[in-house]
Amino acid sequence: MSGGGVLERLGEGAADTAGPAAAEAREKAAAGALEDAAESIGTSLDEPATCRELAGFLVRRELCEAAAVELLPEDVPAARLGGGPEALARAATAGRPELLPPHTPRDVRAITVPLVARGRRYGAVVAIRTGLAFTGAEVTVLHHAARLAAIHLGHARRHEAVRDAAMNLQRALLAEPGRPHANLDVASHYLPAGGGDLVGGDWLETVRLHFGRTLLVMGDVMGHGLDAAVDMSAYRSLLRYIASTDLPPHRVLRQLDAAAARDGSRRPATCLLVRVDPARGTCSLVSAGHLPPVVFGPDGTGTLLRLPVGPPLGTGIGGYEQTTCRLGPDETLVMFTDGLVERRHEDIDVSLARLAGLRLPPGAGVQQSLDFILGNLDAEHAEDDVAALTARIRRAPAPHALTP
Repeated sequence: MSGGGVLERLGEGAADTAGPAAAEAREKAAAGALEDAAESIGTSLDEPATCRELAGFLVRRELCEAAAVELLPEDVPAARLGGGPEALARAATAGRPELLPPHTPRDVRAITVPLVARGRRYGAVVAIRTGLAFTGAEVTVLHHAARLAAIHLGHARRHEAVRDAAMNLQRALLAEPGRPHANLDVASHYLPAGGGDLVGGDWLETVRLHFGRTLLVMGDVMGHGLDAAVDMSAYRSLLRYIASTDLPPHRVLRQLDAAAARDGSRRPATCLLVRVDPARGTCSLVSAGHLPPVVFGPDGTGTLLRLPVGPPLGTGIGGYEQTTCRLGPDETLVMFTDGLVERRHEDIDVSLARLAGLRLPPGAGVQQSLDFILGNLDAEHAEDDVAALTARIRRAPAPHALTP
């Protein structure tokens, strides 16, 4: 079967007795509906929305009194239409009481049109009404609207397939950061912009070093999409290799910058390194164009750390300067990418002050602190990807008292 048509006529049909003038008016109305269909159907890449728009168009243009759209789980070649449309028509009139008003007259006409475009079938639409038979112009409009909907359903499914592939790549690229030493508590989180539409270039990492030290890394490749994600993965892999040599943080950035510049194909990236030494209660910081971290004290108040900022990675300019500060076991270090704090039409100093102005809940651990920060800054609705990390030196256990 191809093309669809009047597939099932329920009850005893009555002839079209409305007269030539009424029939002509219906023909003109159907012709005017063609332009409306193009503007009304397929306004988004959402399958349910497209189905609602198709059914709403048919009812609004008085082509039918009720409409049902049935989608196949997966689109199939149009040659494999099979015998499904009759079943769809029966379901629309028998199994869907909300589609027809109560006390429906016996003179019910149903037409089923497959949703076919570019050789693929996505389902079928059933149009139902009582009384007059469908005219040739109305059937043409039904087919036109069904094909428009099918085209947009195809776009939606291809978009969803690309999105799924991108998210799978993101999960592969954004592997969990390495484990820090046991003397450092760390929590981290990554949120793609818009709730997870596409991959980006934000990344974070933790690298174990000698003597109980841990290198914390936060980076952001310029741009968005798959290209940025691929470059992010390259920066991350190279960073792990260079950091494993246990060089000072500013020399790690220097080598990373030089390697990216030699490659020539990598996008520039910002990066912040913080080497935490729990035994000494210190951290060494160096920035390549990245936003500074915030340290929250024992009372929950925050302080924005001021440190020299070198050029982004990949420029080959180098010139990174390292800063050292104290970090006690009751203090929480917060590292993040710009998506967490930046707001459109707002100065970055105002954005950073908003984060530093938060007050962490008393006794909150690193994960609770991170959740508190993300929630208060509405990270779920950020305009850019968000990567954030909280770290705190684990307090050493008190020595056991000696007994005689």
